[in-house]
Amino acid sequence: MLEPVYRRKPALHDPRVSTIAVVSAPLRTSAESGKKTAGIRQPVYRGWRYVVVTAGVGILLFGLTAQYGNSAERPKTHVTRAVEPDEASTRQPEPLKVPDSQLEPIAWSALDGWTADDHSLAFATFLASCRPLLRSIPAKRETRPMYFALKQVCRRALHAGHLAKDQARLFFERNFRPLRIAKLADSAGLLTGYYEPIVDGSRFPTRIFKVPIYRRPPDLVPPLNSTGLGFPNKGQSLRRTSSGELVPYYDRGEILDGALDGQHLEICWIKDQADALMIQIQGSARVRLEDGTMLRINYDAHNGYPFVPVSRILIERNIIPRQEMSLERIREWMRANPENAEEVRRQNRSFVFFRIVGLSDDREAVGAQGIPLTPGRSIAIDRSLHVYGTPFFLQARLPLTTENQSTRFDRLMIAQDTGSAIVGPARADIFWGAGEEAGRLAGGLHHPATFAMLVPREVDPVAAGARMPLPPEKPPLAAEANARTSLPKPATLVQGRRFSQANEFGRNLRPQSRQQSGCSDTSGLGRNRAFRRTEPNHHVRSASPVTAGADCGPSAKAAQTKEVAKRVFPGFAPSTELKWWRW
Repeated sequence: MLEPVYRRKPALHDPRVSTIAVVSAPLRTSAESGKKTAGIRQPVYRGWRYVVVTAGVGILLFGLTAQYGNSAERPKTHVTRAVEPDEASTRQPEPLKVPDSQLEPIAWSALDGWTADDHSLAFATFLASCRPLLRSIPAKRETRPMYFALKQVCRRALHAGHLAKDQARLFFERNFRPLRIAKLADSAGLLTGYYEPIVDGSRFPTRIFKVPIYRRPPDLVPPLNSTGLGFPNKGQSLRRTSSGELVPYYDRGEILDGALDGQHLEICWIKDQADALMIQIQGSARVRLEDGTMLRINYDAHNGYPFVPVSRILIERNIIPRQEMSLERIREWMRANPENAEEVRRQNRSFVFFRIVGLSDDREAVGAQGIPLTPGRSIAIDRSLHVYGTPFFLQARLPLTTENQSTRFDRLMIAQDTGSAIVGPARADIFWGAGEEAGRLAGGLHHPATFAMLVPREVDPVAAGARMPLPPEKPPLAAEANARTSLPKPATLVQGRRFSQANEFGRNLRPQSRQQSGCSDTSGLGRNRAFRRTEPNHHVRSASPVTAGADCGPSAKAAQTKEVAKRVFPGFAPSTELKWWRW
């Protein structure tokens, strides 16, 4: 009788034998032996069953030991975790508000020349601003609703691609609302122009080219607490001395006297100081070098002093009449009066430093948003109040022809640049391109304009107005308080009350009889009560007739104003019945 055959189990500590081999190899061996000899199949199967059970228990114990080793970690379970939202997506934007400004919701039909504009060009300029806007990461303190709302509109604009005129106009109308914007207590804004000068220059100083263009000095420190990319164009710049102390940087007079000599900061040299001043005012230039190479320079930093317009000095000194003021006129006077021009230039203590942005580059100047500007469509705005990429529809009469005759200018513009002299909610500088013709267009602009800011529909201006409290009630005038009593009033007091009411409502009415006005006489004289007729009031902007004997007091006027506001803006709640929102 044959003895049962038991195969030796492989050692578990042998690294050449895997766990799978320990389990599967003996099973295959027992199966094969079962095929060969039926008499020894059962004992072999029983032996390898012990091997499988032992190996499984060992693997289980080894896994638990790894999970609970030293009791330092909790057992790992496969639980699906929700992805935490980004900080920028959870940030709650503030209500729409522009400091020191007044906003008025208007209809698209109120924009004269809106349908006649070429919206395809404006849309292409808007697309150029959308790309860097979508790539930008908001700062921690960025809570302006325009920034986040413009990003949503930009995603739809990039998905739409290039659009024709009518399609582009429909895109703006479906994604934006127009709001008239102006500085508080002003009826219009200010519009100026700038361009990129093209001047001759040299890499080395010569008898002709002797005015240097400087790059940013290494000891220049930006204004404290400044944020954002690049060197800010506002605030007090500082200079770090050899002892580490921070002091105000050199002003224009000190730099002209040689404060930067010997530091090898010169990018190039140009002909005269008049051209250097124009380049600093415009913020960029193309310098044509001796070999024909076009050197492109752009704004890089400033010395921290406020900009003082040379035109203001010349007008105040009666050197150039206001109606003749232009960049070309300033340049002519400076070249004709070099000694006096030197003293006038020193009055503007601001000084600008530049950097090289390209050679033989035919692209337009690069704005503060970091993209090439579009002539006639890009504007510089106050960066502290507005967001790059915001569309503005401008309405003005500008001298754009060679005869300097005023023509209508109704055009949709995109905010893509800024400047130290551009301050205020309704203040813009139009970029006109490069060269002499662009300089002629830019140099003659200093005109009032009406601004309409296009606000994305994601921003609700009515909700913003609802958060603004109404102004406190004006205390009643002495004459009005006396009129509420039952005592009769002299005629002179009633006449004084009528003029005080006219001043209260902002009108300068000429004297008129009580019969013409249709108002009842609160003194008891009641001369109009016998007529009982309806007459229009020719001194009030209202088509509503005034019934003879009607009350024309402040309460009645206020009620009438509210009714008109409800008809013009039906969506307004009673707490927001204000035509102008003021911040």
